[in-house]
Amino acid sequence: MDETLRAKLSRTPVAGLAAQLRKRGLDNVVIEGLHPLGADAKIVGTARTLRFLPNREDLFASHGGGYNAQKRTFDAVEPGEVVVIEARGETGSATLGDVLALRAQVRGAAGIVTDGGVRDAEAVAAIGIPVHCLGNHPAVLGRRHVPWDSDLTIACGGATVQPGDVIVADRDGVVVIPPALAEEVADAALKQENEDAWVAEQVRAGHPVDGLFPMNPQWRAKYEESQ
Repeated sequence: MDETLRAKLSRTPVAGLAAQLRKRGLDNVVIEGLHPLGADAKIVGTARTLRFLPNREDLFASHGGGYNAQKRTFDAVEPGEVVVIEARGETGSATLGDVLALRAQVRGAAGIVTDGGVRDAEAVAAIGIPVHCLGNHPAVLGRRHVPWDSDLTIACGGATVQPGDVIVADRDGVVVIPPALAEEVADAALKQENEDAWVAEQVRAGHPVDGLFPMNPQWRAKYEESQ
């Protein structure tokens, strides 16, 4: 992602991006149910994906120990990427802790998104890398998960995520943007933000929302004159 686009997306609220994607026929691009773990909720980056399977003892024995897919992913994440984890909405175990969060930060990752739990939650939040998760849990990975594979299309929070998809998160949630649409929806969302700010000024001045939100032709003309 070039820095101009990253800067635009950093200024753009997720709600505005979701609205613009919906106008283009993309409704199923929100990763549902997640919440920011720490004070910094904003994430802008491209997806580096990781998939966990439900725990099966023989498969965990072959795939869970040693330098597994989870550890390889956190070692391989590149600056500006977002580690996105498919954990099937399972909250009965953690999907990462403070050491892996620290590794992602040191590697320059833009954030971590998981539809599972996080352990060492206070320590992870203190590291400062933005994390969106489904909840906290003290148990380690192997209680419910097998770290299976990475860098493939996954499902996270009900949304399909492919490697390289654009991920943007804030306190409203997490949205997945097809890379080819990222610039277009960022520009459109920022334009809408400017319009909404002007509308808010009119409401603050005492005008009713009828005909103003959304703008009818008369209000639209006034808005265009003000620009």
